[in-house]
Amino acid sequence: MPSQSSKKLPTFPNPNQRRDFLIRMQIPEFTCLCPMTGQPDFATLFLDYIPDQKCVELKGLKLYIWSFRDTGAFHEAVTNAILDDLVSALKPRFMRLTAKFFVRGGIYTTVVAEHRKRGWTTDIALPLPSADQLGITM
Repeated sequence: MPSQSSKKLPTFPNPNQRRDFLIRMQIPEFTCLCPMTGQPDFATLFLDYIPDQKCVELKGLKLYIWSFRDTGAFHEAVTNAILDDLVSALKPRFMRLTAKFFVRGGIYTTVVAEHRKRGWTTDIALPLPSADQLGITM
């Protein structure tokens, strides 16, 4: 039986809550629909987060990402909605979602949205991704 998309984000307990550690994911198969034309938009998502109490379960994350395939959304809106849902489910110390959309109308769009838990600080360097890291030629 094929997997079904889902808006649920299953979690599991952070195995080392005493330490700040960075989890980095690359999700190369994100799709949604252009709300103006109904044509598909394709993106690679880069998710960086420092967990607090919970981590996201990978298969559940994949099914959640699939749930946007038939959703019409502007790049800026969908990036922020995904970040909001992940922050709500995980309540991380830090989370950044970078969405690198493929060309539409001759324009590439990259949207970066970020969350930091109030009062949290770390010694881990969290610079914004460079154009080279995102594979963007300038």
